[in-house]
Amino acid sequence: MYARKRIALALALIMLGGCSSQSSNSASSGSQASPEATAAAGGKVIGVSIQDREAQFYQSMESGMREEAKHYGYSLRVVDANRDNSKQQSQVEDFISQKVDAIVLTPYDSTAIGSAIVEANNAKIPVFTADIASASKQGAVVAHIASNNVQGGMEAGKLMCRALKGKSNPTVAIIDEPEITSVQDRVKGFKEQLAKDCPEVKVVADITAGGQRTKASSVADDLLQRNPHLSGIFGINDDSALGAMKSVQAAGKAGKVAIVGYDATAEARAAIKAGTMYGDAIQHPDQIGKLTIGAIHGYFDGVHPEKAIAVPVGTFTQADAQ
Repeated sequence: MYARKRIALALALIMLGGCSSQSSNSASSGSQASPEATAAAGGKVIGVSIQDREAQFYQSMESGMREEAKHYGYSLRVVDANRDNSKQQSQVEDFISQKVDAIVLTPYDSTAIGSAIVEANNAKIPVFTADIASASKQGAVVAHIASNNVQGGMEAGKLMCRALKGKSNPTVAIIDEPEITSVQDRVKGFKEQLAKDCPEVKVVADITAGGQRTKASSVADDLLQRNPHLSGIFGINDDSALGAMKSVQAAGKAGKVAIVGYDATAEARAAIKAGTMYGDAIQHPDQIGKLTIGAIHGYFDGVHPEKAIAVPVGTFTQADAQ
């Protein structure tokens, strides 16, 4: 309930910010388009390249996009980059050839995507990023819509501090994916919160597993061998956390190593309910999707959105699963 209230507040603030810069006529077309406005908007096409369409998070984000696009009469062309930067670059080129009205990207490679954004800029097609930002110095993005990942990392840090309270000489490992801008923010927030709330907890390892469950399990196997008294593991997404959980269980250390994840997917929620994971930072990908289309609609209407639109992150623990 608390998380939903925070999301509602964020949506209201974003809407208010957009309306304040508009005339009364523009403001009246905010969240509820008139039939005339919807008809005028009809026929606009938005190209969406998602880095991994198989991921539950992105499926939920796409669902939010589709729901909001239907509201405005927009057509979405959604393609899967399959975690391949070259493929994503080609998809942007295809969107340009198709003369779409806007492009949404969740970059697989935050730096390399810059050249594709430049191509879209040159074609006068506005580019928006969702969930993952462009870290390139090339190309202009109209707006980036994502979870507040620094705050989310802090929430994960609070969970870890709570899980390890009272332990002697507690140590934590991070299963990371440092190439991704959103993950960089999560880890930053996590470390900052540990330093603030439980400075006695030491981070003894920060190792990448590419956000992949199988690799995360392998990384966790090694971590547990090298750190036999490890107290906790923070997985930067649920695949990382669930992979770590498998290793912890196989090592006979279930209940001895606290696992905190990020996303609160259905599988992670079940693990949290069962007590095999301590908790998760919970994102709202459907809201990210809706806000992305909302920002594009505003842009089409002449409203320049904020450069960064942040969606608050909550937490999910065993108490929430009851």
